[in-house]
Amino acid sequence: MSVISIEGMEFFAYHGCFKEEKIIGTKFRLDLFLTVDTTKAEHTDDLNDTVNYQSVYQVVKKEMETKSNLLEHVGRRILTKIKEHFPEVERARLKIRKLNPPLGGKMDFVSLELEA
Repeated sequence: MSVISIEGMEFFAYHGCFKEEKIIGTKFRLDLFLTVDTTKAEHTDDLNDTVNYQSVYQVVKKEMETKSNLLEHVGRRILTKIKEHFPEVERARLKIRKLNPPLGGKMDFVSLELEA
């Protein structure tokens, strides 16, 4: 088993419960870890024998474009789509961070981790 990771993906999106967040948006950073059997690709050197992380990125990007109130909802949608599009993924773990959240004080981010 191998873990394919795509880390530090950045998106500008409109997720949040506050009206202002839905209007002005904010930055999000995501890390995705996919557990996959890469044995065949290790021998064939063929992209068709593994998970194409460019295709994975496109799935994540599309889901980030759909507004949600909660990080939990965004994260679950992303993991569901990853498992639907890439059945060879045995396990997926996602960390999603909302940078500079409007919570009335200074902080770098809030985050959520989910697995599927």
